Amino acid sequence: MTIRQLSDHAINQIAAGEVIERPASVVKELVENALDAGAARIAVSTAAGGKTLIRVDDDGCGIPGEQLALAVERHCTSKLSEDDLFDIRSLGFRGEALPSIGAIARLAMTSRHATEPHAWTMRVEGGRKDGPAPASHAGGTQVEVRDLFFATPARLKFLKSDRAEGAAVTDVVRRLALANPSVRFELSGSDRQTTTYAAASGERALEARIAQVMGTDFVENARPVDAEREGVRLHGLAGLPTFHKANSLSQFFFVNGRPVRDKLLMSALRGAYADVLARDRHPVSVLFIELDPRQVDVNVHPAKADVRFRDAQLVRGLIVGGLRQVFAEAGHLASSHTARSAMASFSTGYASGPSAGSSYGYQRSATSPAPASSDWRASPFRPLDGAEQEAEAGLISGFGEAAQAGFETLDMPSADARAHAHASEATEERQARPLGAARAQVHATYIISQTEDGLVIVDQHAAHERLVYERLKAALAERGVARQGLLIPEIVELPQEDVARLAERAEELEAVGLVLEPFGPGAVAVRETPAMLGQIDIRGLVTDLADDLAEWDSSTRVRERLDHVAATMACHGSVRAGRRLRPEEMDALLREMEATPNSGQCNHGRPTWISLKLSDIERLFGRK
Repeated sequence: MTIRQLSDHAINQIAAGEVIERPASVVKELVENALDAGAARIAVSTAAGGKTLIRVDDDGCGIPGEQLALAVERHCTSKLSEDDLFDIRSLGFRGEALPSIGAIARLAMTSRHATEPHAWTMRVEGGRKDGPAPASHAGGTQVEVRDLFFATPARLKFLKSDRAEGAAVTDVVRRLALANPSVRFELSGSDRQTTTYAAASGERALEARIAQVMGTDFVENARPVDAEREGVRLHGLAGLPTFHKANSLSQFFFVNGRPVRDKLLMSALRGAYADVLARDRHPVSVLFIELDPRQVDVNVHPAKADVRFRDAQLVRGLIVGGLRQVFAEAGHLASSHTARSAMASFSTGYASGPSAGSSYGYQRSATSPAPASSDWRASPFRPLDGAEQEAEAGLISGFGEAAQAGFETLDMPSADARAHAHASEATEERQARPLGAARAQVHATYIISQTEDGLVIVDQHAAHERLVYERLKAALAERGVARQGLLIPEIVELPQEDVARLAERAEELEAVGLVLEPFGPGAVAVRETPAMLGQIDIRGLVTDLADDLAEWDSSTRVRERLDHVAATMACHGSVRAGRRLRPEEMDALLREMEATPNSGQCNHGRPTWISLKLSDIERLFGRK
């Protein structure tokens, strides 16, 4: 076979295949160009999910007419003042987007620079250039892309439906809008409803933009994050553990203002929520990482969605430590979503419960006409007969016994007036606390407490389980993880690269009780294991650790197993459902919950308490 150089047309099409994967890729590149141009307003329009039309209009600085032809040439960019790929402070820098789009679609770009009397337009269709030519445009730049992949029809077969491609475009705009709260974004087209994100300003601009994109529900159920370590800053909003989703689509990461999807960051987020979130649920977060551009490589892939950190463990530790500190400061807080779910359940139960025509003491006759007067003999309600009245009386008299059996109310301390007043003051003081004053125990499982503006329902087993678990974790952190030595070291054979990864993390593994060392070029020798784990499959554990390190460049598997053992011990050692508690025990549980980190959810991620406002309760009874 003879070696030959590819034509420029083929080279451009190959490059386009790396940069432009789908319509959303075009939107991403064009909007990033607009942001780098200093735009304060960006409008995106699409048709057929972006397959037939993508138009991006901005009010940025524009492109001078003599540079317009150069802008559609490969590797031509204004983003790098020098050939320094280690100090990138813009979103784009490769100079491949516009020529790649022009190689596979019909591209029309019209721009007017502030120093010029009129605009200029440039067209590129399937790699063929036309222009620049004078044009009319108010200011900034408008880029119109039609018939995407018309020059490479085979790529069209791999695109998804118009709805799916349109959703991908929406996701790209949402991510870029989150990263730039001071810019107004508008997304419209024949294939969608118009969405506008108004520009936000001031100290709470980011929070306002997050509310626009993700809804106020998330902002209400999230905690601010702001941590810094060795020149790396983490800030944003992290959802409470009890506010979660069924998938990871609501997790947003930004590195120096660039939206990214990085395995390291996703792994760190998973580790931060490890013991406060149900395993089949996903947290919601918007996190920004800011660091020296020389400490991160964004030139990993043409799409620039992957990044590489010079000190990956520093970034991971900052995320895990920063979020856990936030959860600890949140203490007993749980999301308001649980209360809303409870209200929805009550409303549904009320709608499907007693009919509107039933009333205490009377039964509605199905065939009776509407009442004509206040006379009971003409009323559609009829009095209960003797047997029904006797049964009703039995229900009423039995309610007191049921109340005694199912409820444990607080006893009055004393009949003395001064003691009574003192008890009332103490009760008022407890009601002012976040979880209120214990009033009753229902079915020996749930504690009912009264607050100043409502009531709180506490699952006593779930709450005490978290309290015991946090005590066990604190004890482990204070005394360290006890280790048990193996009489005969376990030899685990692994590929050389896995042995090297485990050897690099030997100190970290020893801190959680697993002591191992290389045993020749293709094996490790395990000498000690955590005592809490008892008899374990050492070979399986070490193999899983190696797999984690290969995929995520980190592993929390041993720590997760230790936490699982501690959680199991806490579950079996906590107050069980069905145990009757004295009033002082219920109040003590509430006070300890208020002082314990992560007490808003149990070890399995379920909420430990639900708050119902008085206004919500009144609404249930039609009082509002």
